[in-house]
Amino acid sequence: MAFLFHHCSLFFLLFAFNLCLCFIPSVAELQRFKHPVKADGTLSFLVVGDWGRRGLYNQSQVALQMGVVGEKVEIEFVISTGDNFYEDGLTGVDDPAFNESFISIYTPPSLHKQWYNVLGNHDYRGDVAAQLSPILTKMDSRWLCRRSFILNTDFTEIFFVDTTPFVDEYFTDPKDHTYDWKGVLPREQYLSNLLKDVDTALRDSTAKWKIVVGHHTIKSAGHHGVTKELEHHLLPILEANNVDMYINGHDHCLEHISSTESQIQFLTSGGGSKAWRGDIEKWNPEELKLYYDGQGFMTVQMTQTTADIVFYDVFGNVLHKWSMSKDLDAAA
Repeated sequence: MAFLFHHCSLFFLLFAFNLCLCFIPSVAELQRFKHPVKADGTLSFLVVGDWGRRGLYNQSQVALQMGVVGEKVEIEFVISTGDNFYEDGLTGVDDPAFNESFISIYTPPSLHKQWYNVLGNHDYRGDVAAQLSPILTKMDSRWLCRRSFILNTDFTEIFFVDTTPFVDEYFTDPKDHTYDWKGVLPREQYLSNLLKDVDTALRDSTAKWKIVVGHHTIKSAGHHGVTKELEHHLLPILEANNVDMYINGHDHCLEHISSTESQIQFLTSGGGSKAWRGDIEKWNPEELKLYYDGQGFMTVQMTQTTADIVFYDVFGNVLHKWSMSKDLDAAA
């Protein structure tokens, strides 16, 4: 009888444990934020990446021109594509780099809008929790950083994806760098959950425009080139769910690839500070609409039916323009 009772108790404990596992939320569950559009129904924002160098490598000059252009197009917010603090992220919430590379650099009035930030590989070399901490937001209310999240506007959804954990090299051959993988391990489960959440969110979206932002390239003629892991795991999900743009940094350039094999426009804005002169690989000239190996940034201006993309250099000169359109009553 005691033997039977023991096994029954063990069965119910295992059943309860497995039941609890069924209700464990996804570790990559996507938090949502809402940002209003202008009263006239338009949406404008800036995109900059790979910037955090305490004003050096023309970071301050890029910030100045961002301020000028931001005022001209009346931006609602700024997107950072990652590598927010070089070389090794932040050491903690009290790291002076937050002031020296962010607060004291992006001072123009038009840049005192919400910043939506993702993490780059250099950010993962520091204290990741520091960049995600609300303490930084208390220090500067513009700052919002998450691993992955969704930004909703009236007619556009922007999906921010944590791309660094996808890259095998950071785990197998870190080149004497230390990465902060707290909150990511076990890696396979983290990536599986993240891909599932991104796929579900994109599939359920009824937004007129779908934009995905990540740090790493998917298609690029730059130094890092194609990120094979994203091309294999993430790109099919983006294509299956009718994503309009994939915006990234990582390569220190400004770049636009309009693929002949995909509806997605691949846009690189990684010119926030240090650039890599002459570092370009061969690419189909029919697809490569822009490759600029200097500093700069981009703007996106949108309505329900149009999206206008403009790239600017460090002097505020227009390098490239691209426009997209949709029917007002077309299905999302």
